[in-house]
Amino acid sequence: MVRRRQFIGGLAALGGSYLLSACGGGSEGGSNGTPGSAAAQATARASAASASGTTIPPAASITDSSGAVWTVSGGVLYQNGAQAGNNYNVALVLWYNGSIYHENTAGKFYQWSNSTWVSCIDPRQGSVSADGTTLPSAPYILDKAGSKWTLVNGVVYKNGTVVGINFNVSLVLWYGGKVYHCNTSGQFYANAEVPAQWLACSDPRIAVAPTTGSFYGINGHYDYTYSPTQLVTILKAMGCTSYRVGCTSDPTQINAVAKLAQAFQSAGIKLLVLINQGLYDSSGKLFSGESAAYSAGYSAGSAVAGALMSYGVSIYECGNELTRDGAIILDSTNAGTKALDFNNTNWPVMRGVMRGMIDGVKSVQSSAKCGINFCVNDVGAADALWEGTQPDGSSGYSKVRWDVTTWHNYEVYGDIFNIGTDGAGPGFDLPTYCKARYGVPFIITEWNTGPEQAETYRANYITTQLGQFYQARKTHNIQSVMYYVLDSGNDTFGIMMNGSPINPSYSAFTTFTSGNPDN
Repeated sequence: MVRRRQFIGGLAALGGSYLLSACGGGSEGGSNGTPGSAAAQATARASAASASGTTIPPAASITDSSGAVWTVSGGVLYQNGAQAGNNYNVALVLWYNGSIYHENTAGKFYQWSNSTWVSCIDPRQGSVSADGTTLPSAPYILDKAGSKWTLVNGVVYKNGTVVGINFNVSLVLWYGGKVYHCNTSGQFYANAEVPAQWLACSDPRIAVAPTTGSFYGINGHYDYTYSPTQLVTILKAMGCTSYRVGCTSDPTQINAVAKLAQAFQSAGIKLLVLINQGLYDSSGKLFSGESAAYSAGYSAGSAVAGALMSYGVSIYECGNELTRDGAIILDSTNAGTKALDFNNTNWPVMRGVMRGMIDGVKSVQSSAKCGINFCVNDVGAADALWEGTQPDGSSGYSKVRWDVTTWHNYEVYGDIFNIGTDGAGPGFDLPTYCKARYGVPFIITEWNTGPEQAETYRANYITTQLGQFYQARKTHNIQSVMYYVLDSGNDTFGIMMNGSPINPSYSAFTTFTSGNPDN
């Protein structure tokens, strides 16, 4: 929990600089240059706005409708002689339909919004294609980055260039912020940040509803002072039908969780057990390799499942935020959409631990469901594990296949239904992508806003998020959403403290669960 809070706090502190670290332009804040004298500013202003469509180059300057003069020097865009927000590597400036835009050397467009730059597409191309647009029904698809996708003689092109390896394509689909294609054999593929640029999937438009009865969940800890009976009463009053708790192979922890499992089984509450096996040995050193990591994971998985299976526990989350361990993620501010965001050398250790936990659980409880956990936008890690590839793109390694995809989605990570591809780039619908790619239920095992937020803000966030999750549950295969946390010992994350509700957060949660049945 400490590491999670540090990570979230770090992202919040970084703010705009984190969100725009990879985009090459645009951040919060106004002009960074030093304003000139009143006379100089007056000289810089002109009486008539430039014609819509004017660009720099070839023009030397642009005058907007307010009379401000825009110029470029050294790849930096200036407004009346002062740098306009955070911008650099500017290749083109455009005045179009009353707005200023710039394009950087990476081909990304940004629109000026009076104080900051907002990512957009080239406005001259038109608007982003409607969700669900297909080729050949439409002549082309415009994605959120402004790229133009076409289908010619069964081959998919992006801005006139063939996209990876593709042929015999009968349909191209723009859906949930992603491009998919289907070949003449009926196989769908998702466009992804991998060398081949396509990964096999199912049709993302197909609505999938999960098993009902565990949608509303919450996190807790094995060492709470609440008795199992008290927890049952609390959860029933909140409308919660599932509960997540972490457990290592330590007998003390297993015994505590077993008591919870016994009480929950008779009360009809589903217990999701997190097998909290990490990447380090008892001396604190990273496991020496995949084999040693696998053995440790196998031992933990078999011990935990062996002790709990008789009490009705049937779902296990195999590891907690392992993709965000310092030995795995190269830069914790990266969103994780590319496999290259992760440590190639240490990757086998994580893969081994995950494989070991899954195999360990199933060695004693073959019918159990095992989940693998991801954070932020770690689809780069998820795809690499699923396909048996390394971060460097090499293939042929053991594949990690899970029964449930689990994800952590704190507010600072972004909207999970429109989550940024690089922390600032165009967003996409993550649960839809996972549904199509992995074909298993999706559980959000931790969600909340930041610890610094006031309770009024938190209450509104709870209502809004539950509304989004609830609406999407039967189309996105969302089985459970588990709030973090029941009691954090203070008012940073918890919804109760020492048995007393923290309002208005608690009331927001219970009002929603009572008014929106899990059916």
